[in-house]
Amino acid sequence: MPQSASTTTPTTSPARLMDGTALARRIVETTAERAAAFTARTGTSPCLATVLVGEDPASVTYVRMKQNRCRKAGIVSRHVALPAETTTAELVHTLTALSTDPAVHGILLQHPMGEHIDERAAFEAIAPEKDVDGVTLSSYAAMSFGLPGFQSCTPGGIMRLLDAYDVDPAGSRAVVVGRSAILGKPVGMLLLARDATVTYCHSRTKDLGAVVREADIVVAAVGRPELIRGEDIKPGAVVIDAGYNPGNVGDVHFASAVERAGLITPVPGGVGPMTIATLMEQTVTGAERQLGL
Repeated sequence: MPQSASTTTPTTSPARLMDGTALARRIVETTAERAAAFTARTGTSPCLATVLVGEDPASVTYVRMKQNRCRKAGIVSRHVALPAETTTAELVHTLTALSTDPAVHGILLQHPMGEHIDERAAFEAIAPEKDVDGVTLSSYAAMSFGLPGFQSCTPGGIMRLLDAYDVDPAGSRAVVVGRSAILGKPVGMLLLARDATVTYCHSRTKDLGAVVREADIVVAAVGRPELIRGEDIKPGAVVIDAGYNPGNVGDVHFASAVERAGLITPVPGGVGPMTIATLMEQTVTGAERQLGL
């Protein structure tokens, strides 16, 4: 494991990179071992159903990546492709059918969906025990109250990265830039549960740089390329860039931030691989729970 890193000690040397690719590979390898044991014991393989509405190129690519990871992890991938004109009612019907199918252990609804679809209604059609992407109200409540359940995959992956690099959030000032229901809000809840003092920032935050400069841990998840600049980073801080924008650019200006941070995630190769690895791991966990193993 990497050596322990302080979240408060100033640094004058370039930050160490948090290698999400290597950690995700280890998680997938362990998950594959668990999947093989599950199959040997039950005679069936863990199954993840992916549902995609329309043919958005980025979404198609993401789903294909997840299907490839499934194969490496010994997970059966069942893909359901729906036309772009699918209605909310039709999508809910599909998700309800998958939720009641005993051969399916996890469900991933790829987002974003068309503006005509009630996204929340679609997510809530996923049975909580199969919500391995952590998008339902039930999963969010479990994260908020520290109860058993599935974490949103990107926030869960971020916490695994912090643990792997011996970053203890307890007592640290964490600033989350972004407030989405599947990233910003839940990662703040997970950090709070680990005794960090959490501040949420967003598009209406006044003097964003001044708030970020107080952070021992920065999570950038706002979807605006290179919004966070190096001069806004506290020397020695841990910088988690959960943004992914055109041109392989994150929400943090990497070249300047790397000169001040203590630890930083690259884009790509940081948070992204951890998201998929967490999805694989939670799918096998869902399968085990559903069969009482």
